[in-house]
Amino acid sequence: MKRSRERAASELFAAVYPRLAGWCRRLVDDDETAHEIASEAFTRLWARWTKVTEPRGFLYVTAANLVRDHWRKLERERRAVRRVTNEEALRPPTEQTDPSVRLLVQSLPERLRVPILLHYYADMPIHEVSVLTGRKEGTIKADLHAARELLRAHLRRSLDHTL
Repeated sequence: MKRSRERAASELFAAVYPRLAGWCRRLVDDDETAHEIASEAFTRLWARWTKVTEPRGFLYVTAANLVRDHWRKLERERRAVRRVTNEEALRPPTEQTDPSVRLLVQSLPERLRVPILLHYYADMPIHEVSVLTGRKEGTIKADLHAARELLRAHLRRSLDHTL
């Protein structure tokens, strides 16, 4: 019985994973994120394997929910960046702080600055940034995250000095 369940799970994975990952890819426009979402959907299925009556439906609903969560996270990040940028743009410049986001970006190390410029200012998807820089997409994502954290910290310090 256990063998047949394992075989069924293996066959389901082989039959559905490529199509599910491709579907996710079209929704999130990023290979790595699509594979993460598809893999997570299968992980959640395996955790409930004996209780799920329609595995394919479960996988697609789960993946759709994970895609929606991904979109929400991206929108929250965009709003936060816009909010910080707008707040900073509204503050009058002072001698000890430089509220210019452009200058803050320029002050980043090159490995962080280039992905920021390509992704946020040139509107290139992470895949294109990866190809242009010759670095893995996961590395680009990590560098974008590190750059945003550095910018946030600098903006916070600038705000604290002006208050």
